[in-house]
Amino acid sequence: MGEPLAWSSLRSTRHARYWCGYHFVWIPKYRGDILVGDVAEYTREVLKQILGELGCEPIAIEVMPDHVHVFTLCPPRLSPAYIANYLKGKSARRILQRFPGLRAKASRGKLWSRSYFVATVGNVTADVVKRYVEEQWARER
Repeated sequence: MGEPLAWSSLRSTRHARYWCGYHFVWIPKYRGDILVGDVAEYTREVLKQILGELGCEPIAIEVMPDHVHVFTLCPPRLSPAYIANYLKGKSARRILQRFPGLRAKASRGKLWSRSYFVATVGNVTADVVKRYVEEQWARER
């Protein structure tokens, strides 16, 4: 069983306490091995910058030759779909500006495939949350 979050690890906005972790994965168009060398390093840096612009905290970013992993904490006002599309759109524009030779490997200027994977990430299991919710009346007594 997972341990509940410590209050010190929670993030805050003006009206919310949160810990919204997301794991994103996406691939370049046609899944070519194009994210290597300087392109991979620049992609990692660009993704960190864009996450900062969104007010998200990068936890882990890994750029593989044919796909990207991003683990981030984001404020609850941002939906996972918005985060994924923003990351992919902004990063593609910046990467293709920096490495114009990639345009030949991208379809119609599209660096990334339209699809992506996202999973929520937490440090407690669904069973722990379920038990906590079910035991609320017992706690109130």
